[in-house]
Amino acid sequence: MKERQVFEDDLKKLQKIVEELASGKLTLQDSLKKYEEGVKLIQGCQAVLKEARRKVELLMKKEGKFTLQDLGEEDAENNDIA
Repeated sequence: MKERQVFEDDLKKLQKIVEELASGKLTLQDSLKKYEEGVKLIQGCQAVLKEARRKVELLMKKEGKFTLQDLGEEDAENNDIA
């Protein structure tokens, strides 16, 4: 549950950063700091999503048995951030 809360908080922080950058009110230096912060948040979110995907793949049920199934490259491309 804590992992989900951190993920949700990071998404909210990312949204705020995007809004601040889009506002055009930040100095160049502040914009670069916000961008760097956003990149770090994205990397953290991607790690959480990758782990969640791995867990889903492990729990895929096939013919009454739990087996590891790849969700497919096409699905992975559609769900990547950045």
